[in-house]
Amino acid sequence: MLQKIKQTTDYIQRCVDFQPETGIILGTGLGNLANEIEVYKTLSYSEIPNFPVSTVQGHKGQLVFGYLSGKKVVAMQGRFHFYEGYTMEQVTFPVRVLKMLGIKLLIVSNASGGMNTSFKVGDIMVITDHINHFGTNPLIGKNIDELGPRFPEMSEVYDKRYIKMAFEVAERNNIHLQKGVYIGVTGPTFETPSEYKFFHIAGADAVGMSTVPEVIVARHMGLPVFALSVITDMGIGTTEKPTHEEVQKAAAAAEPKMTTVIKEMLKEI
Repeated sequence: MLQKIKQTTDYIQRCVDFQPETGIILGTGLGNLANEIEVYKTLSYSEIPNFPVSTVQGHKGQLVFGYLSGKKVVAMQGRFHFYEGYTMEQVTFPVRVLKMLGIKLLIVSNASGGMNTSFKVGDIMVITDHINHFGTNPLIGKNIDELGPRFPEMSEVYDKRYIKMAFEVAERNNIHLQKGVYIGVTGPTFETPSEYKFFHIAGADAVGMSTVPEVIVARHMGLPVFALSVITDMGIGTTEKPTHEEVQKAAAAAEPKMTTVIKEMLKEI
């Protein structure tokens, strides 16, 4: 794996003479943040060696290099999911590459189903912790010491400095943020009513099909993480049945608020 990471990193560095400081992973319906970037260069996933190609509707599938709030960023416009049939190594491979490219912070966004009854569709939840319910872990197998330790410490997965900064930024911009625990599941099915109840009892406020593997790998490599969930449907307290199209629509409606929070945070970093 290390050889593949280095091969991919070398290729990108030959194509793009640009060292990003922050990496951003854009989730379902949230790809338009890339339109706010003053673009230096884009690379399609299909032209990058060893990169998977996203098969999910609403994911463009490209790396966008450029400036956001005057800071050098690289955005993944489209991510990879375990349910697409990729291995955990493939799902998290881009995070390894972004770290090798020099990023010092990983910002992750996703669309998720809400289970906290104080939430409503369109809310933005700052992730304070997560539960890995994928049934596997991207670090299973031989550990590569050059990438990180065998047993990474996970008591503060989501960086408290950036969580605090997000709420300060939101208050100044009159944006209401929620906070809570995200549980990551394989998908691709949406949850049954009993699963929603079970996850909520277990301590989760929102559920989704991504993020957790990428964040585990980021922490393995010592990379600070800040993450946001857009609540695109409610699994508790409603009889409505979510569809992928409705999730995309709700995410797109909440996206301007998320974009403001991220842009204003970058100004202060």
